[in-house]
Amino acid sequence: MPKLVSLAEAAEQFGISVKTLRRRISDGTVRGYRVGRLIRVDMNDLLENLVEEIPAARCGQ
Repeated sequence: MPKLVSLAEAAEQFGISVKTLRRRISDGTVRGYRVGRLIRVDMNDLLENLVEEIPAARCGQ
């Protein structure tokens, strides 16, 4: 079950701007859902598509 939240709430949670979220929806990185006149995003979708793991540097190699 998707957890749909407002753009402002999602932006605050991830430390990014609402404008960035709107750009990601526009470029297809993140899916946006229209609920009436409001736009919502799925928090699980954001975790999968916005958060990337940075590989650890290997010491001594």
